Amino acid sequence: MSFDWKKAFTKCGIPWDDHNTFAAPVNLNSLMELKQFLDIIHTKFCLLKPYFENPDYPVVDNRELLPSFESDIWEHKNLPGFSMVAFDRQINYFSEIFQFDILHSLMDETANAEGKSCPLEHTVISQNVQAMQNRMPKKLQESFKQRFMKYDVSVLDHYPMLLPYLLEMDRAQVMALDSFGNYYLSGIYASFPSELDAEIKRFGMRTGKFSIGDNEKYERNRLFVYQYLMELYGFPIVSERRTSSALFSRRLHKMGERFLVRVLGQSDRTLTTLYTPTKRKHYPTIEKIALVKVHNDQTEVIRRLEEGGFFVDEQKRVVILRVTYSQHKFNPDNVRQERALSVVKQEVIHPITARVVDDLNIIKDTTNMFLRLNDIVRGEYTGRITYKRNEIVENTDTDEKRLKFLYAWLSKHQRRIIGYSDEFFGNVVKVLDGYLLSPDNYEVFGNLNDLYQEVWARYSFIQQARKIRILEDLRTREYKGERISYGTMLSEAVNLLHGLKFEIVSYFDELVASVISIAESILNDRYIIRNYIDKKDDQLSPYGLEMKKQYRKLVSLLDEFKAIRKSRREFSQNR
Repeated sequence: MSFDWKKAFTKCGIPWDDHNTFAAPVNLNSLMELKQFLDIIHTKFCLLKPYFENPDYPVVDNRELLPSFESDIWEHKNLPGFSMVAFDRQINYFSEIFQFDILHSLMDETANAEGKSCPLEHTVISQNVQAMQNRMPKKLQESFKQRFMKYDVSVLDHYPMLLPYLLEMDRAQVMALDSFGNYYLSGIYASFPSELDAEIKRFGMRTGKFSIGDNEKYERNRLFVYQYLMELYGFPIVSERRTSSALFSRRLHKMGERFLVRVLGQSDRTLTTLYTPTKRKHYPTIEKIALVKVHNDQTEVIRRLEEGGFFVDEQKRVVILRVTYSQHKFNPDNVRQERALSVVKQEVIHPITARVVDDLNIIKDTTNMFLRLNDIVRGEYTGRITYKRNEIVENTDTDEKRLKFLYAWLSKHQRRIIGYSDEFFGNVVKVLDGYLLSPDNYEVFGNLNDLYQEVWARYSFIQQARKIRILEDLRTREYKGERISYGTMLSEAVNLLHGLKFEIVSYFDELVASVISIAESILNDRYIIRNYIDKKDDQLSPYGLEMKKQYRKLVSLLDEFKAIRKSRREFSQNR
């Protein structure tokens, strides 16, 4: 490989001396300055260094950065992992809401001392080194002491040199401002509080997914609530390190803190950062940085990256990608209600200068999605997926594997397929119908009936959900991107529900609930009721009479959907 990780970011404005030392003091005064500094340091030493030192480094597939995130089954013990928190204020040790071992700022201690400070300076340095040494594996303690016994380990000037040792420690790092307004390493061995049970139940109650004392409802919806809550903070349901980081950032944000929480999982190989946005929002900002492989078929993207020198490994087409996400408040009436996150920005970071390009689509290309789907049904896809959270499936050389890949593909991209254009969905339908309904596959699918029905149910859900998404648009008097009249809204809603009624053979309670809620909202429109429904027939124009006729049809269809839902629920209770 031609790229040397030790030379990474040498022209990014940081005053490097050697690959892990600086020629000038590092003085960082704001949370964003600290974040930019840590982006460089952690990318260099926690992503690039392991990549070039491990020939079989598991580069992140671009689909792994698309919500909803999948759980990682493999944990790569030879790769680094850590968590940290930084506060945009000074540490108040007794009053903090979490436990950690404090490190003291030499500048603070000597500034507060009276008279000569040299003995105190030596004492502070020694105490900090001792505190870190105590939390290291035995095999590293002596070498650490010999190397850093004369260093002020709290200043960020030495942070790159400290990282190999910090990465061997359990628990989190802590950073904060000293009394002079500069960031320093203010603590280690931090335990983030994680009230998982209480948070899940509070969130479930607020979203209407739980009711007090309703065990069946809790059992039915617990996993959805858990997954949605975690994804709001950038993770699937995963390890304690990432779970506690997510819930701690949630708590800090609610308290009005200005903070930065960062975590690197040994399984996801991704730097995930949650931090206070510039403008106060309902959730902290989420960013992820990872080494990602650009797919072969993205020829124009590859050309631009090559010309700009953005590849860290040109042969394997690996780049440093930073993705920023936006959170969505839970909306029970939205057919894509599981949509907790969406991608708002993608930035490819230059490995030498750290400049970014943000107009390239690395992970959201619909062409790539469609090509992957084609490869799956043809049995030509080489890769791996996680099937139902607990089974790794390699390649698509059998129909059983293809069905499992299809199930994972449909699950992963469900909300995107629901929202994408008719043209894209038409191509998806051609491919799926060509495979799932082919007479040549009847016998094979008969032997894999349970798996086949799982795939078909997921496919049917998406088909129905796309129609309900149109119903959502009709409620706001929009249809195919155009503004429509009240009359068109009613007639199109009637046509849509009439067709959907015959597809309910594949019944999904959440979709039927959305249909009922949206239809009721349309029927309760004050303008329609006041100007058409409350008036007598002889007071209405032909247009008004037609409005009344369509309104009654919609009422009748709504009653049918309510009856279907009631009978299904009674059937489920009697089973």
